Amino acid sequence: MTGSTPHASFTADDYKARMERAARQAAGAGLAGLLVAPGPDLVWLTGYTPTAVTERLTLLVLAAGRDPVLVVPTLEAPDAERAPGASSLTLRDWTDGKDPYAATAALLDTAGRFGISDNTWAMHLLGLQQALPGTSYASLTEALPMLRAVKDAAELQLLAAAGAAADAAFEEIRAVPFAGRRESDVAADLAALLRRSGHSQVDFTIVASGPNGANPHHEADDRVIERGDMVVLDFGGLVDGYGSDTSRTVHVGEPSDEERRVHDLVREAQEAGFRAVRPDAACQEVDRAARAVITDAGYGEYFIHRTGHGIGVTTHEPPYMIEGEEQPLVPGMCFSVEPGIYLPGRFGVRIEDIVTVTEEGGRRLNNTTREMVIVD
Repeated sequence: MTGSTPHASFTADDYKARMERAARQAAGAGLAGLLVAPGPDLVWLTGYTPTAVTERLTLLVLAAGRDPVLVVPTLEAPDAERAPGASSLTLRDWTDGKDPYAATAALLDTAGRFGISDNTWAMHLLGLQQALPGTSYASLTEALPMLRAVKDAAELQLLAAAGAAADAAFEEIRAVPFAGRRESDVAADLAALLRRSGHSQVDFTIVASGPNGANPHHEADDRVIERGDMVVLDFGGLVDGYGSDTSRTVHVGEPSDEERRVHDLVREAQEAGFRAVRPDAACQEVDRAARAVITDAGYGEYFIHRTGHGIGVTTHEPPYMIEGEEQPLVPGMCFSVEPGIYLPGRFGVRIEDIVTVTEEGGRRLNNTTREMVIVD
């Protein structure tokens, strides 16, 4: 996913403040500036999404003490001028047949290290390196991983609305028949429910039944769901430009004692991860808390992914809840808490909520039951 539509809640002043903050953070990280191509970072900083992402160079240039400049193809300049953050930008357009890298190079120091957005095309990075051989570059995620991590009040409101919309879709899908239908059919129903609940973009609808549930990123296929199956549901997308992502694991008919025990264990681990959320705790503490519950019960080798990821204008972004991540939690950060157990050839269980850090601890943005749900 490359970006999203800006929401009317954000003003030109909001985008100006974001660009100024990004430039300050870049300087604080020892960078000569930031170079931002079309994608989620450009949307968040300026509200601008090109009508079509093409081979023509579009690049936002940010540096402390300088006015922001957006390099755009001439034929796309009228659209860029209408972007919510355009009033705080200088547009520098270039026409076909001209060298866009020379035009961009004139805005940069001839030497220095720049942060560059992760989804910048390789041909554009190579073009800049050729035009400015004394420069070097670092991915924006590496250089400024927390740039978009702390959400303001308006962003938190939008994320809460996205979480509520995903919850509404779950409440409806649990009433849909599962047994005797293909995973792909249930996934299509889930996608339709997400759109009906307000999602403008559906990013994923995982429906993983029986042994397929042991694959955390299983893509719904033609397997017919049977009575007795555990079914992992993981789904999300964008509502008003901000992401939703939640997982619940349901059972078709009555579960076995082992299935219920594993589900309860994952629920306990998810609760432990949630309770570890508090200001100044390291991200890895959330992972450790959830993982300890599963490891102590003897299933540690079957918890095969990180406990969580950030969310905002994309459904996956920093920070990450994983061992070794010492970034402290800050009020306003939003991320998933989603432990799981995956038993190869048998079944899987995952329970996921989006959580935001508050001054007191954490607040869930998903509020459907985490108890096992029995479906038909």
